Amino acid sequence: MRKLGLLVTAAVLTVGAALTWGRLGAVSTAADTNSARVSLVSSTVPTTTIPPLATPQPVCFSHTKSGSAGHAPIPIEVCKPWRAVDTWSGSTPSIYTTVFRPNVTQPSVIAYASWIRTSTTDLALYLGYEGPGTTTTLPRGPEEVPPTVTNRLLATFNSGFYENDLAAGFYTNHTLYYPMINGLATVERFTNGRVDIVRWTGGPRPPGNVLMARQNLPLLVNVGAATPLSANNLAWGATLGGVPAVWRSALGVDANGNLIYVAASDQTSATLAALLVRLHAVRAMQLDINPAWPIFVTYGGAGAQSPSLFVANPNQVASRFLSVSKKDFFAVYVSRRPGEPQPW
Repeated sequence: MRKLGLLVTAAVLTVGAALTWGRLGAVSTAADTNSARVSLVSSTVPTTTIPPLATPQPVCFSHTKSGSAGHAPIPIEVCKPWRAVDTWSGSTPSIYTTVFRPNVTQPSVIAYASWIRTSTTDLALYLGYEGPGTTTTLPRGPEEVPPTVTNRLLATFNSGFYENDLAAGFYTNHTLYYPMINGLATVERFTNGRVDIVRWTGGPRPPGNVLMARQNLPLLVNVGAATPLSANNLAWGATLGGVPAVWRSALGVDANGNLIYVAASDQTSATLAALLVRLHAVRAMQLDINPAWPIFVTYGGAGAQSPSLFVANPNQVASRFLSVSKKDFFAVYVSRRPGEPQPW
């Protein structure tokens, strides 16, 4: 009986191990499989599976090409690759970019998209000498990227509307320059380092766990789909010359909490929302519009070396935010610890 009991126990352990192996094998990478083998050999060796760092999802779209005579058109799916642009930083790449033509019938229209890893970066918000507004009497800060922290600078990009054009909340460096408004789309950064884009419901002042908050219009994308309001082009700001399709920019967040910036010419609010959905944004907000404002700058080395206009907007210069800026803007830095205060 004792031998029989030992045999039964051994069989149960073997079956349990096999089931465990099956569950691990269904979800593990090849590298993780080695860890799984170790845990089966010796139960005293602890194992830890480190999830892979998120990277931007492919930007794919479908179109057709003409078939041979007498044959139907051939469907084609094209996926655009992303390129890391901050490989010089000495840490995990945090800024990826891609360009693509969103509409094959408009080959001159190019969308410029950037993906920002939020777990390795700090998102900072600065006032300009006019933007977001001149009615505040509070200290405005540097109005440029502080020269003492350019060694950590990865990217800069445009913010939202002037306060005169749209009342919206603006909070940075522990200072509320304009009160928050319930219902507006808001990009916010928290004391734990997390960044999100939400529909604001928190009242006129951000709570203590919010380090930065910038509002602009309602959400353009929510739950991974264009909002109903995105179809009403008149609700998304006055355009130059009154034409519906102009330069527009936007900021979204993906399912992993990383940011997605996009800018393109000849966009309506509806086509901009469609771009963000294609880029896998789950929530998104429109930023500045019209030819004068969209800008995204990357840098070729520490100390803001070799600034480069990623968004090919002829109305902009790459050095714009390295000296005093007219409008408010965002800057992206290499993070030293989650939730650290932004450079000021």
